[in-house]
Amino acid sequence: MTHIPGIVITGASGRMGQMLIKTVTDSDQARLVGVVERTGHDWIGQDVGEAMGGQALGVTVTDDPLEAFSQAQAVIDFTAPEATLEFAALAAQARCVHVIGTTGMSDEQIAALEPASRHAVIVRAGNMSLGVNLLVQLTKKVAAALDEDFDIEIIEGHHHHKVDAPSGTALMLGEAAAEGRRVDLADVSDRGRDGITGARKRGDIGFHAIRGGDIVGEHDVLFAAPGERIVLRHLATDRAIFARGALKAALWGQGKAPGQYDMLDVLGL
Repeated sequence: MTHIPGIVITGASGRMGQMLIKTVTDSDQARLVGVVERTGHDWIGQDVGEAMGGQALGVTVTDDPLEAFSQAQAVIDFTAPEATLEFAALAAQARCVHVIGTTGMSDEQIAALEPASRHAVIVRAGNMSLGVNLLVQLTKKVAAALDEDFDIEIIEGHHHHKVDAPSGTALMLGEAAAEGRRVDLADVSDRGRDGITGARKRGDIGFHAIRGGDIVGEHDVLFAAPGERIVLRHLATDRAIFARGALKAALWGQGKAPGQYDMLDVLGL
């Protein structure tokens, strides 16, 4: 039993945290060895299964991430950028695979992961699902095949609790489109239109964010030219797909050389 990788889940009380806990405990390829919440949270000191309203799982919620990480082979982290940076340093210290599903990280925060990646495996992706990562590859290929007569617009929708926009997945898709066209996304990104904005600039990649209800995740990449449109679409109806992908990444990272990876590496794409 002990050869099965032990997993720690951060942000245990969140929707993704609870989904990750269920996914790990239901798996025969991993075991839950720790769960972390912020200091002062009501769950601290409770059995996580009971805190979630179910049966005891024999794992107590802690606010000491290093202690939890020291018992594990991987950490799965869907929290906030500042917390993720702290967890990255601690996971590297414990030599744990660090799977990062946190979105809304700035370029500076992403760059700050580099020191940790010299000592441990980091798998970071704006979206952990197989379907989305295939969509990323398709977006890159279609963008490379079509010239700037085709305007590119990325439309994403999420639940009303989401705090960052555009979504990490939308930015992945934008980066793929820009790479396909051999341009820098920062130079062509158009993230806001309001009022008299003037005509659309040729070659720009537009972003639009919808927030409402309990939308799990919807992403469209629109290629629009005079007389025709191509739409690439992915609809997520169950956030379990992200949890399954994250667990796959945690298992894939075992035994890999330290460094930064993404889901394309995990999926062999």
